[in-house]
Amino acid sequence: MANTKSAIKRIRRISKQTAVNKTRKSRYKNALKKMNVLIVEKKKSEALKFLPKLNSELMRIAKTGIIKKQNASRNVSRITKKIAQL
Repeated sequence: MANTKSAIKRIRRISKQTAVNKTRKSRYKNALKKMNVLIVEKKKSEALKFLPKLNSELMRIAKTGIIKKQNASRNVSRITKKIAQL
């Protein structure tokens, strides 16, 4: 357990930041799930409309460090390839 004033403050700050990060990560996961549903249902036009939003969401998450930039790029690349195959 933290026993200095600064350590107690850090614990408070970390718990707030953890909540923010969980929210951001769930938004990212929900966006991926939505896109995968569109791909499974073969709704190419809707998937193409949603792709820029998904790309923006992934890059924003990567910028904050919740996922790595390469991970976001890989996800966008794979999804774009799947949409092209529809």
